[in-house]
Amino acid sequence: MSLLSRSFSPRSLSSRRTARRLAADAGLLVVAVAFLLPLAWVVLSAVDPHAGLRVKAPDGVTLEHFDAILTDEITFTPLLNSFLLCGGATALTVVCAALAAYPLSRYRSRLNRPFLLTILFATSLPITAIMVPVYALFVRVNLIDTMQGTIFFFAASQLPFAIWLMKNFMDGVPKELEEAAWTDGASPLQSLARIVLPLMGPGVAVVTVFSFVMMWGNFFVPFMLLLSPDLMPASVSINDFFGNRGMVAYGQLAAFSIVYSTPVILLYVLISRRLGAGFALGGAVKG
Repeated sequence: MSLLSRSFSPRSLSSRRTARRLAADAGLLVVAVAFLLPLAWVVLSAVDPHAGLRVKAPDGVTLEHFDAILTDEITFTPLLNSFLLCGGATALTVVCAALAAYPLSRYRSRLNRPFLLTILFATSLPITAIMVPVYALFVRVNLIDTMQGTIFFFAASQLPFAIWLMKNFMDGVPKELEEAAWTDGASPLQSLARIVLPLMGPGVAVVTVFSFVMMWGNFFVPFMLLLSPDLMPASVSINDFFGNRGMVAYGQLAAFSIVYSTPVILLYVLISRRLGAGFALGGAVKG
């Protein structure tokens, strides 16, 4: 009994909890370092006149790497192409996802579950497995090497998961609010646009950010569907910093990476308040 009492004493339990907490903190610290090292390399190499693969303090501070990349051909035109592709595809994805999620959320049918399972299966398909038939189809319908064709495919590839997200957020909006609008003569589309979507602002923000970020960093799709150099987005043009014989302009690559990542960071900052907002609509239908 004395041994058992010692093993389960408050002091031993406290020491075990402390050890576990320290082990968890050490593991999280290792993960944080693994994520911070690439970011540190990007920031330091962008201002290092002798940038290389190593993460080190710069020999001096220079802005020549930014001066070298801030041209129409290297940065501004690819960024504009990225904004046109990702912005247009994101808007199309959000609109189609809202229209598809609305009947799935508001109307009960025996086909809802099979349809949602089909969508879930579509999200698991690797995009590389369907690019060959898509490329052949785009050649036949004259959509290859066009911005609109790439926008359509971007939206179609992101739509399944966007529908899942949109439906889950839409389920949190009480249906009683729409029924009151229907009593006043509003149509389902009017109640969707004027009641449901404004109330599920965080959900729309999540779908928008997720879709835009996934498209912004996509290299394979525009690389396959766009052929003209003047149509290439920044996700493809970043490949130009890698030479044919293993020569890499590390400083310019790091500077371009900072410029390339800035729009996504700004987008998240601008709508972060909406991402943190809650629905809390239960009281809106009482009284």
